Amino acid sequence: MTFPRLGAHPLVLDGGLSNQLQDQGCDLRDALWTARVLAEEPEQIVRAHAAYVRAGAQVVTTAGYQASFEGFARRGIGRAAAVRLFGDSVRLARAAGARWVAASVGPYGAVLADGSEYRGRYGLSRAELVRFHRPRIEAMAAAGPDVLALETVPDVREAEALLAAARGCGVPVWLSYTVANGRTRAGQPLAEAFAVAAGEEQVVAVGVNCCQPREVAEAVGLAVAVTGKPAVAYPNSGEGWDAARRTWRGPAAGPAALAGEWCAAGARLVGGCCRVGPRGIAELAAVVGAADDS
Repeated sequence: MTFPRLGAHPLVLDGGLSNQLQDQGCDLRDALWTARVLAEEPEQIVRAHAAYVRAGAQVVTTAGYQASFEGFARRGIGRAAAVRLFGDSVRLARAAGARWVAASVGPYGAVLADGSEYRGRYGLSRAELVRFHRPRIEAMAAAGPDVLALETVPDVREAEALLAAARGCGVPVWLSYTVANGRTRAGQPLAEAFAVAAGEEQVVAVGVNCCQPREVAEAVGLAVAVTGKPAVAYPNSGEGWDAARRTWRGPAAGPAALAGEWCAAGARLVGGCCRVGPRGIAELAAVVGAADDS
């Protein structure tokens, strides 16, 4: 199915895949993170996606976020098998009944599994980042997703590299930064960050994810103003990670409470990221209502 033109009515995205897998009893204490489950327990991936479909998610994001040829190779998974796994991430989402499938393309820092996606500035050139991302994107695009989610991007250089790597793959993309205090995680102004997508016909939406909910409305408005494109918004629950105690702390809020504000600012793809589960997406779907997919 072709990804729909984003009009007046928003589409509902899913929530965090990792928290749903953990709720299902999966062990994510692994450098491959959700990609470990993709490789070893694919039935759990289908089950997690299906939970979001039942909750009202119209777009399901795949388990490709932390998947890479390099990471799979370290696990003894060869290139041909890795290509199949990238494809499986799309096929499993289809098997769960997803109306539209967004193939997740996470940042280079996610593959390092050391939190670098929240800092950016890896010391790699744009060309090096393109060489890293292009094979992943080609493998996912070959499986026929409806859109590529270039997500949790921490800095402008990587955004430029991702857009270059995706160019010509035949699949539309959305570009989504992770932000803090009104800037990218690498500290760049958001106007500068969003501007890299302004002239890219392949880009269907620009926005933010994996951030505090309070950051979203202003960022979404800026993304629309700078690019002239619809926005995408899927923040975390609002809780903070306490690394010392290895637990989440602070108040949690589902996306439903603020979705009206985001949509008024121009968001046309809305959902949740870390710690937002099927209940939060069901509440969001009830607020947003049925989308016109014509």
